[in-house]
Amino acid sequence: MTHFAERLLLLPPLLALLLVFALPALEASAFVGFIIPGEVGVLLGGVLANQHKVALWQVLVAGIAGAIIGDSIGYEVGKRYGATLLSKIPNRILKPEHLEKAEDTVRRNGGKAVFVGRFTAAARVLIPGLSGMSKIPYGTFLAWNAAGGALWAGGFVLLGYAAGSQYQTVAHNASIAGFALLAVVVLLIAVRVLVSRRRERAA
Repeated sequence: MTHFAERLLLLPPLLALLLVFALPALEASAFVGFIIPGEVGVLLGGVLANQHKVALWQVLVAGIAGAIIGDSIGYEVGKRYGATLLSKIPNRILKPEHLEKAEDTVRRNGGKAVFVGRFTAAARVLIPGLSGMSKIPYGTFLAWNAAGGALWAGGFVLLGYAAGSQYQTVAHNASIAGFALLAVVVLLIAVRVLVSRRRERAA
């Protein structure tokens, strides 16, 4: 992965931005996420912005668009061909227990599973397709997918931007960083709910 990161950081700006878009876009739509996690691309995009090789806003747009568009394609693939495709993935790549857990999560939580799944590697690859297979309405899927994709991609771009030359440490702890981002969201939601309840009681 280190060799891949070094190569990406040496690419011409436009090609680097294309990869920042493509890695999260292909993560769920082509199951590339089983090999190269999408956060690697958006994280390194932030590093490139830190090095002033590309603009920060360009990396944010590329990463967020890749996450949302890729998962939307994954949804359609799952809706039409999901069961057939999943049956052909070797067990060493996709463990049956991971698939069963993801299916159960989608069935029980719907759109919320789409949002939360964005922050864990295995679920991020599977949940868009499983959402299509589960017939979750696309409007519901898109709303939660856009929210999760924007927070996830934006968060990792900014982490890469802040890390700069220390990006390898952040990349090594990418899963932890993903859960940390999710924890921040949950905390903010909890605070908002508490504030709303106190206002209702005060009124």
